[in-house]
Formats: sequence, structure tokens, C-alpha cells
Amino acid sequence: MHLLGSDDLSKKEIGQVFSFADRLASGRGMSVKARTVLALLFEKPSTRTRVSFEAAMAKLGGASIYVDTGTSQMSRGETVSDTGRVLSSYVDMIAARLRSHSDLVELASSSTVPVINALTDLEHPTQALADMYTVTKAKGSANGIEISFVGDIAANTANSLMVIATKLGARVTLVGPKGYGPNPHYVKLARSYGDVSINSDPTEGVRNADILYTDTFVSMGQEGEAEKRRRMFRRYQINSSLLRHAKPDALVMHCLPAHRGEEISASVLEGEHSVVWEQAKNKMLIEEALILYLMGKKLKKRP
Repeated sequence: MHLLGSDDLSKKEIGQVFSFADRLASGRGMSVKARTVLALLFEKPSTRTRVSFEAAMAKLGGASIYVDTGTSQMSRGETVSDTGRVLSSYVDMIAARLRSHSDLVELASSSTVPVINALTDLEHPTQALADMYTVTKAKGSANGIEISFVGDIAANTANSLMVIATKLGARVTLVGPKGYGPNPHYVKLARSYGDVSINSDPTEGVRNADILYTDTFVSMGQEGEAEKRRRMFRRYQINSSLLRHAKPDALVMHCLPAHRGEEISASVLEGEHSVVWEQAKNKMLIEEALILYLMGKKLKKRP
């Protein structure tokens, strides 16, 4: 079984992954089979995703190998398919951070071991799972929760988050500039599970929000249009003024890295409404849980 996108896990399966995470968070040890190895095939830079996966595998008793595609034979023309075929003969699982989602699909099609999407141009499902796990811990349940994703509503994080959030019963409002639409495929998919609305007015878009979520305005690969994007999204900064239009107990989330003074103000990022650092911590917990789940581990009843 692979995890390539946000629709690869059912609501029940997401619940099982969250149950693994709860067990791990409680300090009740779980582990992978001795000498289990995870390959991290990364085409894009990473801090949290790389370190959290490496730490997750180490805590579970396994090992990880980092493969930078820029110094691998992929940089000299070896196909993704051939790479997947060979890597999967050496390791027990692959976490891949690739520019193109189609390359990830090709990698998985040739792999004989589970492949996890650690970010592509279209999706970031492990991030969205960590996000929604954070929501359930903070709010008790995702069901009925109002999430306003503010800013770059066409981002890969927005795509994955809206699908997993609606699948768990949350309602999502995408708040971004007029004429700058979200990915229609993911909107349609998310609407098959629940309520997704689109609003270009930041004040109206966060009204009644339980969660305000943002991501960087300039993602990797978009540096050439950085100033244009900053101007486009300027009205959509999450700051104390915008936060006042949400519910009084609204929480603020950001998948990081954060650019203080751009998509979020420093005071909100570090303020009482922020759960950003708990959200970041939960990445490793969810990745541990996913590794266990995809390796076919079963939850045993508590004694």
C-alpha cells in the first residue's frame, strides 16, 4: 500500500493512523521489524520533513538513508521508474519528495515496497494528516470545525488539507485573491466529502472560523515571481486584525517555514492562538504512525 495522495486513506484508515499516533504519544512503545530501512528520495530541500522522517524511523528502531536526487544517477538521466525498482530491492519503504506528482506515481508503479509522498507539486498528504491530527487534539474532533485556509489557495498543502479535512467532517473556506482559483480537481474531490467554499474577502472568509491556516506566499520553485506573489497576497496576511474576525477561541496554524511579516505576523505566530509548534511536533508522530500502518502493524488492545 502506498500513500501518494490525500484520497488514498479512507476516514476509517485515517482514524487508525491517528490511533497509532495516540499510542505513540502516550509513551507506549511500538517498533518496526529489526533492520527495517527507509529511503528518503528527495529532489527538493527540506528541514522538517527530512528530519522528522529520519527521527521517526530511528525512534521506531529502524534506519534511514537520505538520497539527494541531485547527486544520484537520476541527475544523469536514470529514469524514476528504474530508480524505484532498484531502491525497493534495497529498502523496506521509500519516502519521496519530488517536484512532479507524475514522477511520484511512476516511482510507486515500479516499487515493490510502500511509497510515501513527502511532498510534490500537487500534494503534501503527510502534512495534512499532521494538521488534522493537531486539530482533533486541540478541538476534540474535526467534525463540524470551520477551517479557513488563507492566502495561496492553490498550494499543494491546500489541496491535501481540504480533502482530508472534509473527509473528517470539517468545513473548509479557501480565502484568496479574486481570479486566483484553487485546483478544481481537489475542490471537486473535497466537495464529494463535505463543504468547501471560496471567498476573496479575507474578513468575510475567516468569519466563524475555528482554525485559520496559512502557508508561505512564495513556495519552492516560485522565487522568480516572489515580488508579484507578495503583492497579490498582501491582503491575506494572518495578523491580529484579521484574527479578531474569527471566533474568539480560534487557533492559528502554519505548516512552516514561516516568513514573519509576510503571510503571518510575528505576534500571531508566537501568540496565544498559535498551535504552530505543536503542529510541527506532530509531523514526526504522524510519520511514525504512518510507517507502522503501511508496514502492516496492528494495534493491540490496551491491557
